[in-house]
Amino acid sequence: MTISWLRVDLRNRCSDIVKNEPMLSKKQKNAIISKFATHKNDTGSPQVQIAILTAEIADLTGHLKMHKKDFSSRLGLLKKVGQRRRLMRYLKKDSPKLYEKLITTLKLKDNI
Repeated sequence: MTISWLRVDLRNRCSDIVKNEPMLSKKQKNAIISKFATHKNDTGSPQVQIAILTAEIADLTGHLKMHKKDFSSRLGLLKKVGQRRRLMRYLKKDSPKLYEKLITTLKLKDNI
């Protein structure tokens, strides 16, 4: 009786690994891009990149809470945090008003 319960429990826990889907779906990414874009075809501005990285970091954080020993995902998380930090440093130096607006919108701390 406990074995069948264990199989079901493992299937439920590992369902996100079995699907092999990207962390952010295309719909979610397009929604973020449309919200933070500065013009119609904007996908590479620092604001958009920071917003996408923030969403990916949130997803990876949730994944790592469930899978504590997933060290390769932890390394990816650290890389994304570093990339976001560099972009935020650039945006703060380049246009402080946009930086402050982005920080309040994404509810991030100003520790750069």
